[in-house]
Amino acid sequence: MRKFSILLATVVVSASFVRAENVDFMSEVKPLFEATCLQCHNPDDADDEGAEYDMSTMKAAFKGGESYGRDVIRPGDSNDSPVYWMTTIHYDDPEDPEAMPPKKPLTEAQQNVIRDWIDQGAPWPEGAVLSEQPRMNFKVNILPLLSKGGPFSKQEKTLLRLWVEQGSVWPDGFTLNDAKKDEDELGDNLALVETIRGKILKTSTVTAEDQMKEYTETVLKTGVKFEMVPIKGGEFLMGSPPNETGRLEDEGPQHNVAVEPFWMGKFEVTWAEYEPFMITGVARNKDGSPESIPADALSVDVVSSPTTPYTEMSFGMGTDGYPAICMTQHAANKYCQWLSAQTGHYYRLPTEAEWEYACRAGTTGPFSCPEEELADYAVMDPEAVRVGYEKIGTKKPNPWGLYDMHGNVMEWVLDQFIADAYSTRKEELNMNPLAIPTSLYPRIARGGSWYDPPEELRSARRIWSDESWKTQDPQLPKSIWYHTDAHWLGFRVVRPLAVPEAKKMDELWNLGRNGD
Repeated sequence: MRKFSILLATVVVSASFVRAENVDFMSEVKPLFEATCLQCHNPDDADDEGAEYDMSTMKAAFKGGESYGRDVIRPGDSNDSPVYWMTTIHYDDPEDPEAMPPKKPLTEAQQNVIRDWIDQGAPWPEGAVLSEQPRMNFKVNILPLLSKGGPFSKQEKTLLRLWVEQGSVWPDGFTLNDAKKDEDELGDNLALVETIRGKILKTSTVTAEDQMKEYTETVLKTGVKFEMVPIKGGEFLMGSPPNETGRLEDEGPQHNVAVEPFWMGKFEVTWAEYEPFMITGVARNKDGSPESIPADALSVDVVSSPTTPYTEMSFGMGTDGYPAICMTQHAANKYCQWLSAQTGHYYRLPTEAEWEYACRAGTTGPFSCPEEELADYAVMDPEAVRVGYEKIGTKKPNPWGLYDMHGNVMEWVLDQFIADAYSTRKEELNMNPLAIPTSLYPRIARGGSWYDPPEELRSARRIWSDESWKTQDPQLPKSIWYHTDAHWLGFRVVRPLAVPEAKKMDELWNLGRNGD
């Protein structure tokens, strides 16, 4: 806690200090240009219409582009340098197309850094080259870190460093105590969850296990339907025996587990169900919250949703009738909240125990079907030749009527992956075990996929997430919504019979914030 206090004190001083007379290009100007200008004014976009100005090198930055027809940085004269005065237009006319950067103005302190640097002769060290860096947003990137305190992960330290280098922008008059006040405002917060829960309590009329029946639900936003299968509560032996072929150490020891009743999706969530959540046409902050929220907004429209993907997320494997893929656990959790907000039923990801209980469906072997018949029940790749998934439900269901529990796409569950978790559990009955995530990696997926051989599809097999699932993601920080390199990863939803308190719902829908 002492280290956090020192860091916070340093940050506050950095945000309000009186800068030395001479502006340092490398520590003050370069980070500012890289965060606020290079997204558009870089070598790759220099020839695109309206973005022909390259700021990555001194020669290009001083020369300007065709639309200017003149030098845009004039050493000693900031008022005659478009690089400076175009940043001041926002305060006179925010809609002026010449206002830079578009929509997200610099603070007065940041403008003054550029002004003073130019007036002092615009010194640019020989060989210094600029490269794009993410622009830090205080409430999205920094406030969550300051609110929780240290110790900070490597990525969190990078965000804090970038924020300080970019001028330690702190909203005028804002204190950390104000963060608590924000919970009362309209937004994706506990107050929203309480509203959603109120609707769920009015809508969910089934209160006893013997009333549970299979049903079809409709996504009100789109009219798309999906089917839910009742799973009675019960006990089972979780994990695999030492002699099971393909067994890993983290699958044992076997232990007795009890789960409460729930419904589970008959099929994996499809693109038809998921894509309207993923692509909304709403301007969003990087955390997925809407940039603006009308006072009369519906709850479903306030739930954070993914930012627009930068590539086609089925990777050419098809979307009509196929399972959705490549989402992070956080994205799957927020989909459950989005779904709950419009249906009036409480949906979430299954726990690891619920998933294995449903997959086994009363069986005790490696699979919920005879091993020699696995090809009739699972989309898999025993010969390493398959190039994609299949439509949902093309194989036989397990004894409880659930399709594709083995193979097709791997499925997210709620738990953190802890290799020795089973060895820490009670010898007697374990009720509803769940390892709440405290770090971003590793977390658990179950069931194996179209990409895997049979031993990876076993009922007890635990797959742990890894940073390599985002290798192609060029962003810093990496997207909280997409696993661009996990083409075999999807999910299905469950609906517990018992509706928890709002705080628990909020926690489970926002597990992605733990360790981000």
